[in-house]
Amino acid sequence: MNRTSTPVDAPAPGAWEGLVTAALLGTDRRTPPGCLPGRDAPAALLDAAAVETVRRRAGLRPARAAQRPQPAPEDPRPPLPPAAARRLAMLLADRPGTSGGGRKGTAPDLMELLPQWLAAANARGYAPPPQTLPALLDAARGRTDLRPTALEFAGPRALWLARLNPDWRFALRATPGGGAALPDLRDPDRIHRLWQEGLFAERVALLGALRAREPAAARELLATTWSTERAEDRLMFLDSLRSGLGPDDEPFLEQALADRSRNVRATAAELLSALPVSALAARMAVRAGACVAVDHTGDRPTVIVEAPHECDTGMERDGVVPKPPTGRGERSWWLGQLVEAAPLGTWPARLGGRTPEQIVALPVADDWQGELHAAWCRAAVRQRDAAWARALLGPPSAPEAGGPGAVSLAERAKLLGTLEAAERADWVAGFIARHGLSEAFQLLGVCAVPWSGPLGRAVVDALNIARDAGSYPWSFSGVMGLAERCLAPSEAGRLDGLQAVPDEPEDASPGAGGYWAEAFQRLVTTLRFRAAMTNELE
Repeated sequence: MNRTSTPVDAPAPGAWEGLVTAALLGTDRRTPPGCLPGRDAPAALLDAAAVETVRRRAGLRPARAAQRPQPAPEDPRPPLPPAAARRLAMLLADRPGTSGGGRKGTAPDLMELLPQWLAAANARGYAPPPQTLPALLDAARGRTDLRPTALEFAGPRALWLARLNPDWRFALRATPGGGAALPDLRDPDRIHRLWQEGLFAERVALLGALRAREPAAARELLATTWSTERAEDRLMFLDSLRSGLGPDDEPFLEQALADRSRNVRATAAELLSALPVSALAARMAVRAGACVAVDHTGDRPTVIVEAPHECDTGMERDGVVPKPPTGRGERSWWLGQLVEAAPLGTWPARLGGRTPEQIVALPVADDWQGELHAAWCRAAVRQRDAAWARALLGPPSAPEAGGPGAVSLAERAKLLGTLEAAERADWVAGFIARHGLSEAFQLLGVCAVPWSGPLGRAVVDALNIARDAGSYPWSFSGVMGLAERCLAPSEAGRLDGLQAVPDEPEDASPGAGGYWAEAFQRLVTTLRFRAAMTNELE
């Protein structure tokens, strides 16, 4: 440094903030600090900002050297085949389109195929290329639905990276125990110490892992500290008993019915009602049975309902919520909870030895049918009773598009979830063949992927009918998007004839044929893309 040079003046307090304000407002409205107004003010602003930037960087005090991070853990899984690794990089490089309107073009939506690719890679036990981990974590950060499969595929090195980058801390929160290693489940001393001293996430992870292996041991561990846990923690711990729920859990759950927390009591009651042989289920069966009977005095047997007139302390203890939601009557609210919690196996004996189909077919007096059947729907879902689910769903070709108790598509979808995958797909295929696609989107969402042959053909046939009707394909964009992800790739050959622009009828929407051709071209391209993805992972 030249000792004769003029020293640089110390910056005025707030100089940087003044420069930023002038840049935001414009030099016509705010003169930069230390500059003259006029035509040269913008250049002077940039010069002053450059000088101030150098001054700020040079003025940083050296920090104490941080400890060098430990090396990333090894991932013992086999690496991806080279073609699959290139495909992963292509999927991660894609970004959702920003164009407006209903037209999507013919190219596949790669981000929508990423979850399927990850699931297939996880099923084959592959490890990701290390250089793709940052992009994989960024993708999972932006999409919560992607996180479970993405973090499973990313493996232990993703947690190592997440500890170094605050943007990826969600990976630690999403991993049981925050990524910490659990003790050997055969080491009771370490298990007890972690349960007593560990962080909440570690304790939840420990309880879940132990419950999956030794349900009784997990329940006994929970009992050791149950009375001293916070209410919100007791609720979370109690929820872990859903895995492996059995008759041996009944004594513990019966004690939880007297818990100080209403939410804990309600969860305990729900779990007990899922055990058809529990004492609570028997109590609910008696209460519900007293409200429902068959009247034989008329022209045909009819179900009569006498809803409870009060919610006593015993009902409250067994999980019945006394205060109904706004707009709901008290008696119907109490009746629904009793019927929902009563074992479905008690109704045939109570109602004359009839089967579920015969019971559902009986008329119900005094407009109680909707309330009663809706409660049976909830009971069938809770108790995973396929026979009652079939009865309440009814045939898919029924005029009302389902059984009388299935009052909404959401309830039908839940009832379908109790059936085996093949039966579920056949029912939805029959529903689409009879009623079309206008109400099928929610039902298709519960079907196994890839769709079965009959279901896939029913969807394609319905789309073809909609195309021939001359409507725009945007009304069916949700179903078309599902088809791109769920239709079996082997169906691509059947769709070749639908890629051409059809002759439009006179009453068709202008240009609809071209839009449909484009939509089917994208569907075929996506199916072949998915086939290539699968082949590369083999």
